[in-house]
Amino acid sequence: MSAPAGHGTRTTGTPSAAPGAFVASGSPVGPDVPVIAGASARLRTKLLLLEPEFRGATHHMWRSEGLLPRYRAYLCAMHAVIRASVPLMELALDRTRARAATGDPLAGPLAAYLEEHIREEEGHDAWLLEDLRAAGGSPEDALGPLPSPLIASLAGSQYYWIEHHHPVALLGYIAVLEGYAPAPGLTGRIARHTGLPAAALRTVREHAALDTEHLDELYALLDRLPLGRDREAAVAVSALHSLDALTRLFVRLGRSAPAPSPRGAGPVPPMGVTP
Repeated sequence: MSAPAGHGTRTTGTPSAAPGAFVASGSPVGPDVPVIAGASARLRTKLLLLEPEFRGATHHMWRSEGLLPRYRAYLCAMHAVIRASVPLMELALDRTRARAATGDPLAGPLAAYLEEHIREEEGHDAWLLEDLRAAGGSPEDALGPLPSPLIASLAGSQYYWIEHHHPVALLGYIAVLEGYAPAPGLTGRIARHTGLPAAALRTVREHAALDTEHLDELYALLDRLPLGRDREAAVAVSALHSLDALTRLFVRLGRSAPAPSPRGAGPVPPMGVTP
């Protein structure tokens, strides 16, 4: 899973419409009413509601003033998030395999996806420690302190839903971490405003390249799975909570100077990748 960055990120996209299909509530609509077909498109539509707030937070976090110490703090926070990714997926895989014995129709394709994604994501937490060292920090800066309650809320909620509801909820979390990955231009912006070498920017650079394909794979899975209304709602709640928690984390990271309110500030246009 990506270390989300937000500045100049790829958006979740505009959902497609199919005349004569059904809206999320299951009510039929006429041919002139735009509808949202497919679980992935419905999820993207829901996430769009939170994007202005998210972009406002990241716009402030990636400002040039005081960026170097804030970037180090970002690396530490993202390490706390990303080091939980593979263990979360391993737990979800274990619980999914257990459900296969009960005939859960989601178990087979969900387990196959998790097995592959675990292999793809292994070692990415180490990238963040290498970046931190190259940026003048120490791995202990990330490993030593107690992770903040915001990070515990972001990742910890997934443990609860995996154990006490259904492991498919983790797909909402993955959709947010992959869907709000860095845009390629963010690497250059950080380098220009901090003077950091390429060795300090691997995570941002690599995830800008990797996560488009990963997100496409996830959306294809969501559209294949026989989710039903309840399981689709679980994915959506997980995703919305994850984006909200991530926004609050980025607001906190941006507070080395007065930050905009995370609520009620109105939409902030996405900031470009050039200064």
